[in-house]
Amino acid sequence: MDVGNARVRLVLGAWAGKRVVVAGGAGFIGTHLARALIMAGAEVALVDNLSTGRADRTPAPLTVADIAGLERLPLPTAEIVFNLACPASPRAYQADPVQTWRTSVMGTWTLAHLALAEGARIVQASTSEVYGDPLVHPQTEDYAGNVALTGPRACYDEGKRAAEVLLYDLAQTRGLDIRVARIFNTYGPGMAQGDGRALPAFFEAARAGQPLRLEGGGGQTRSFCHVDDLVRGLMALALCEPARGVPVNLGNPDERTIREAAETVVRLTASASPLVEVAAAVNDPRRRCPDITRARSLLGWEPQVGFEVGLRSMLADSD
Repeated sequence: MDVGNARVRLVLGAWAGKRVVVAGGAGFIGTHLARALIMAGAEVALVDNLSTGRADRTPAPLTVADIAGLERLPLPTAEIVFNLACPASPRAYQADPVQTWRTSVMGTWTLAHLALAEGARIVQASTSEVYGDPLVHPQTEDYAGNVALTGPRACYDEGKRAAEVLLYDLAQTRGLDIRVARIFNTYGPGMAQGDGRALPAFFEAARAGQPLRLEGGGGQTRSFCHVDDLVRGLMALALCEPARGVPVNLGNPDERTIREAAETVVRLTASASPLVEVAAAVNDPRRRCPDITRARSLLGWEPQVGFEVGLRSMLADSD
């Protein structure tokens, strides 16, 4: 028996009857997480301001609200609060950088204090963007990062870093029960078309017979994790006592170039679309790959969905 996978299955079976709030529950990851929690037997309530989320896909009761102004949790006596409430697409979070900062920092402040009042645990969706354009590869959780304080990505990168610091300080000074997931590039069915992220943009262009745009030539690398794998990791992390108060990378260490990803999309869609090189995005990280040693040892978790299998799930979703 695979001991690690058995450990994850055991944790997933522990959700029956738990009362859970998912902030950002109408978003891409939030919707998948909510469905998985419900299937595992949890009682789930969602909160989302619908700036990028879709109410028509939510599988649980939804409170439409900005988390920074939330006065109470939508599920009284909640035991666990997942905070996924912030746009993750550069196009979305750069559209209103001040609101992105407010959601990341003040939204986390609000949810953390509501969780404290209920005696609930908070699971923070942080990001690999806290590592910036990394000078250490692959990235371990103790790497301090190489993040630009200015530029179009700073509102998200620094907002997430500040939110982590806030939670660590509240854990130390107020006893807040926290789990922190540093999420790497995630993909799968249900991603919004037109949000600017590479894979949905490639699918959209390939199916329309239009050129696939490779910013900076496409030589930069990413490590794409399927949303099903990520949800398993988040659920395992939420119930893992040894992971209390320490960041945990959740991502797929299968590193590949953006050009390779585009070529795979063209092949799977049988498209005649060309690949065209365009100017690089400002502050775009050149390499990104997680070290998941901590996730393997604490959670018994690692990705299982292969890249092409995951891409086919996106293709089927768009048919």
